[in-house]
Amino acid sequence: MATAEFVHLHGHSEYSLLDGGCHIGQMAGAAAEYGMPALAVTDHGNLFGSIAHYRTCEKAGIKPIIGCEVYVAIGSRHDRAAARGLQHASNHLILLAKNDTGWRNLTKLVSKGYTEGFYYNPRIDKDLLREFGEGLVCMSACVSGEVAHLIQKDGLAAAEEAARQYMDIFGDDYYLEIQRHGIDIEAKVNDGLLKLHKKLGVPLVATNDFHFLHADDHAAHDALICIQTGKMIADPPTARMCYPTGLYMKSPAEMQQLFADLPDAIENTVAIAEKCDVKLDFGQQHMPDFPIPPSFTSSAAYLKDLAQQGLEKRYDEVTPEIQHRLDYELELIIKEDYTGYFLIVRDIVQHARESGVSVGPGRGSAAGCLVSYCLAITNTDPIKHNLLFERFLNPERMSPPDIDIDFADTGRDIVVRYMIDTYGEENVSQVITFGTMGAKSVVRDVGRVLGLSFGEVDRIAKYIPNELKISLSEAIERVPELQQMAGKNDAEGQLLKHALKLEGLSRHASVHACAVIIAPSNLTNYVPLYRAPKDGTITTQFDGETCADMGLLKMDILGLKELSMTDEAVRLIRLQKPDFDLDTVPWDDRPTFELFSRGETVGVFQFESAGMREYLSQLKPDKIEDIIAMNALYRPGPMARIPTFIARKHGREAVEFDHPILEPILAETYGVITYQEQVQRIARDLCGFTLGQADGIRKAMGKKLADVMEKCKKDFVEGGVANGIERSIVQKVWSDIEVFSGYGFNKSHSACYSEVAYKNAYLKANYPLEYIAASLTNDRDNLDRLAIMLDECRRMEIPVLPPDINESAINFVPTEAGIRFGLAAIKNVGAGAAQSIVDGRIADGRYEDLFKFCERLDLRAVNRRVVEALVAAGAADSLGGHRAQLQAALDVSLRNAQIVQEERGRGQFSLFGGDSSAPELELKLNLPEATEWTETEMLAHEKELLGFYVSSHPLSRFERDLRNFASPLVDLAEKEDGAPIRVGGLISRISTSSDRKGNPIAFVTIEDLSGKADIVFFSDAYASNKHLLVQEEVVMVEGRLNERNGVMSILADDVMPMEHTRERLTRSVNITVPSAAVNEKLLEQLLEACHEFAGQCDLIVRVENGNTDGTGHDSVVRSRSIHVNPCDELLRRVGALPGVRETRLTTLPANARLRA
Repeated sequence: MATAEFVHLHGHSEYSLLDGGCHIGQMAGAAAEYGMPALAVTDHGNLFGSIAHYRTCEKAGIKPIIGCEVYVAIGSRHDRAAARGLQHASNHLILLAKNDTGWRNLTKLVSKGYTEGFYYNPRIDKDLLREFGEGLVCMSACVSGEVAHLIQKDGLAAAEEAARQYMDIFGDDYYLEIQRHGIDIEAKVNDGLLKLHKKLGVPLVATNDFHFLHADDHAAHDALICIQTGKMIADPPTARMCYPTGLYMKSPAEMQQLFADLPDAIENTVAIAEKCDVKLDFGQQHMPDFPIPPSFTSSAAYLKDLAQQGLEKRYDEVTPEIQHRLDYELELIIKEDYTGYFLIVRDIVQHARESGVSVGPGRGSAAGCLVSYCLAITNTDPIKHNLLFERFLNPERMSPPDIDIDFADTGRDIVVRYMIDTYGEENVSQVITFGTMGAKSVVRDVGRVLGLSFGEVDRIAKYIPNELKISLSEAIERVPELQQMAGKNDAEGQLLKHALKLEGLSRHASVHACAVIIAPSNLTNYVPLYRAPKDGTITTQFDGETCADMGLLKMDILGLKELSMTDEAVRLIRLQKPDFDLDTVPWDDRPTFELFSRGETVGVFQFESAGMREYLSQLKPDKIEDIIAMNALYRPGPMARIPTFIARKHGREAVEFDHPILEPILAETYGVITYQEQVQRIARDLCGFTLGQADGIRKAMGKKLADVMEKCKKDFVEGGVANGIERSIVQKVWSDIEVFSGYGFNKSHSACYSEVAYKNAYLKANYPLEYIAASLTNDRDNLDRLAIMLDECRRMEIPVLPPDINESAINFVPTEAGIRFGLAAIKNVGAGAAQSIVDGRIADGRYEDLFKFCERLDLRAVNRRVVEALVAAGAADSLGGHRAQLQAALDVSLRNAQIVQEERGRGQFSLFGGDSSAPELELKLNLPEATEWTETEMLAHEKELLGFYVSSHPLSRFERDLRNFASPLVDLAEKEDGAPIRVGGLISRISTSSDRKGNPIAFVTIEDLSGKADIVFFSDAYASNKHLLVQEEVVMVEGRLNERNGVMSILADDVMPMEHTRERLTRSVNITVPSAAVNEKLLEQLLEACHEFAGQCDLIVRVENGNTDGTGHDSVVRSRSIHVNPCDELLRRVGALPGVRETRLTTLPANARLRA
């Protein structure tokens, strides 16, 4: 094997997004196997993967070379026009960092490419190269490099001029890059490069522009390029981008053979590698300076003083144990030099509170830190909830703290702006994140470019278990059907083969939802910056974890809508109770726990899913600890233990502990391991681990590190035995921990969010009108959520009153009659216009008619579009006339308003005096005659502008049928993939397409009273039911649930008009009558009604014979001769008969055969 004879200096990892097919973690290992002493990664225009590459090279024992294939603008980076026949007006260039200066300059260059030169690509220019060229090796790049491009297009003289410019900038560090990939244009380019080499004396360097790792990866890489470009593999090469087969990481021997005639070009790769020696320091922290009061000699002294003051404020009695805990935490924080971090986070949180921005009680493991609680960074008591500091900072495996803070989403921008103003705009940035190809998504992507049908690909993807982070190889190993496919050479086998190679590759870059980085000086002194092409947001090029590795302060600044909603609810409550304080509500409020116990938690943070509500109704929680536990258990894995948890709480199952040592640890959760902190305590108390060592078990389990887990198991078992515990017991406990481990939840996080949920529930239970009004305001821009909350209003029998310019506020508000719709929630109105209308009404009284309303408007804030929306939504109904008249009068009304306001501005207060032009309008200031809108037209406008129907609802007359026969659409996500389902609703959207065979298919959206769902009609189902798929029709649909990418839809089998639903789906009509009420007259009336409404459904009469003491049995009679139509008229007639206690329908299940 060749050793130290060739080094790859031009290659692309997965971070050349959807272009490079090399996994960043595999490249260094492959180079080391070839005996190469070093390896460069040169991704397109970015340094996304540079730190990962650096670390994997160090691990593989080879030198990391950090580089980039930059885009150099033809002309200035500020130009935005095509040049030299290139739309993007740029050429490629390879830059490699020689040393720390080169690394810093490369960071500056790629940052400016995004922040200053972005045009199709992140472009730098030669001015920047002159400014930041020190410490860099420059290579002329591939056939898309400037020199190569000029050789092809403008001739050797132009290419020579460009080469001389680069020689002037880089001197002896400039190289002409020669490649032999078998591309036609390379012959001319290489001939020119050789001539320039001889004439100018610029050394040649041989490279292989590899985009995939091995020769047999070409087909998978071809699929990757098709995924990027939206093409099909079957498309002809002339119609899509195709890469040569030789763009893989060739061995040194292959490269030597390829360039046998140019040995110096091979040797120069090693020479360049020897030039490059960047050393990165990951141990140094780069904390911004935090000013401390002059009375303190150090940051540590200031932190100690603040924490001690907070401790004495938080606790009425500071016990020795609590004081010791604080001192222990402070000692570790100060020792590790995290003092500045805590002071900065405290300052940001304090500013938010002083600015009126609500702050959450805590998030993640930081809630286990007593120092955070004493500094008021968090508001969840770690002593009360028995939370562990070591879950936050492990003293034995120290890594920088990571404190995540929730702020009301309406105030998050205030917090970020404060950070920027305080620490400098160039020093603060949001953080990048990378989407990767997961097991299911890569199967779907590859299947699409291979030309497989949706149904075929969906079937294969469905075989992959719905488990978090499951890999495709794991799925193939576990699922026989996938094993069988993987062993074939057909299209399905090819799909899995390609997908296995592409799985896990980074697919796209985006902005992390909440992470923010603060540096002590300009960020580009530490990390490169990226500009998101869609909205121009500037982020780091490194993800949050890498930024933390580089020693930068990272915080997650999260905007939580629930906090904004709670603020609004408290504001509404304080209108009636000015002294109300949500922070002082009791933690044992009976109505709150009764609400949880009834499962009436729609709109309650993290507790509103159908499955959670069902479990709550079984659990009947009566203390906050139950809420915390349910929040931790209701997730994949631990969810299987919920029935045991419930049974043990209610004494239906004995609470057992494998050993008495476990009782104080697991008693609060009835012996069920629920929290990661419990695992840590078990390891400590049962097996003699420190809490820091025990945290190592948690990390190994969470990351599924098999070798580490095996060592942990051995230490765990031996530690327990050494502690006098029977080996079999310790092994049993370890087995329980292993089952729990992959999904175990952090109690600190669960406690914080359960406190938020409890306060939500407290408000809903004790102030339902204010809470629901606040929820509707919070969700006013989300029609799906609005539908859910409006359905909850119906369930709670809270009327939602239509918007009214004479009654509504800006937001939804509670009134004696119900909740009044807010003006700002009307589409096309907006908060500014709504505020102007409300202010006008408060200042000058009610609006009398349309003309006076328009005259009083601030026409700068309220334009025609706003008034049109108010009229069409019904908000102007109190002005007189009907909506069609108001709409027809808008032109005259607004013209009159403009004239009146202009005259007021000129001081002409008499409307029709002097030179006024208004007389011509005098006779027109009456509502014109107009044909009233039909109910359908009115409802359509209301739905469009409000998101729901006000005047009436197309589904109102079918509410009983939807309740009896259909599953609520809002609950679909909780159901099992592939299960039979029946849903009903209004068809709101229809689109058609064709399958691979050319047969028509349809995609339909239906809406019920709770939400909406998408339904797919494949060719057979569409052909059978096409005549029933009509916009705005109300239908019942039967089919199967289909989960894809976490979204549940329905594959339809059959459709029926809603009018036919009850008769086709009712098995029997059940009538319940107390025995004392049965008499001849009742039976005659009942028989008469049944004959009048005869049909096909069975009639069952239940006569209640039970006594008040519980004795006696009911009699049930099923009529053999009488069959009825279960229509509303029958049910009303029978329900009104004297003595009839109940009428009820028995329905067919979703998978039952329909009644013809």
